[in-house]
Amino acid sequence: MKDYTTIEFEKTGDIGTVWLNRPRIHNAFNETMISELIDVFTEIDKMDDIRAVILRGRGKSFCAGADLNWMSGVKDYSYEQNYAESYNLSKCFYAIYTSAKPTIAMVHGAAIGGANGLLAACDFAFADEDTTFSLSEVKIGIVPACISPYVVKRTGEFGSRDLMLTGRRIKGPEAEEYKLINKSFAGQGMEKHVEEMIGLLRTSGPKAMSHCKNLLNDVSNKWDMKTALSETARMIAEIRASEEGQEGMAAFLEKRKPNWVSKSD
Repeated sequence: MKDYTTIEFEKTGDIGTVWLNRPRIHNAFNETMISELIDVFTEIDKMDDIRAVILRGRGKSFCAGADLNWMSGVKDYSYEQNYAESYNLSKCFYAIYTSAKPTIAMVHGAAIGGANGLLAACDFAFADEDTTFSLSEVKIGIVPACISPYVVKRTGEFGSRDLMLTGRRIKGPEAEEYKLINKSFAGQGMEKHVEEMIGLLRTSGPKAMSHCKNLLNDVSNKWDMKTALSETARMIAEIRASEEGQEGMAAFLEKRKPNWVSKSD
């Protein structure tokens, strides 16, 4: 894995961690961080020895949204420049959302503006209960456009209307009520819960999880019910005949653990 300037990639066993690494400015993102996040998630998809990916922030905050210095330059861009910049931001969220690996956001301190796109694009999002969340774009006269597909999927239309139109600040328990995150925790509860979650993911077939993510994406975003009729049948037929599918079914029938589960799990 290459060296990055605004993020860090850390591999511990079969778990990859992507750290937002601009702690002095609360991990605010700029064009460099956006490009580096696209790159690292693209590279992780190629790593067969990674079972799951954690996204988190160094220092006091998960992410404070857009870097003010970057924003001061963006405000003077032409439409074409703004479109190119914004399209790259959309690509960043999409790269996380479509990652072949299960993704887990661990959120603390603050998640402001576009930071909510980073966490909402992950499969799972957990937070400390004292974390501050805000979809604050309307407060500076813009809209949370690039993050909206992912936030709306999590919170629904009217939850999103509440959070996006008011730009108000909420804490972890309320973010959980809105389903912006899966769950919030006191103390070290988030760390413990993520360890347990990783334990569950390790007992699932790696390729099966990747196929399952593709299935969910297609069912949610691409297929109508008639298309799903044939496509879901095709998918399960292919998976059953695959090496991993054959091993999993054999292990179930023989009452043993499949070969992707370690003896200690």
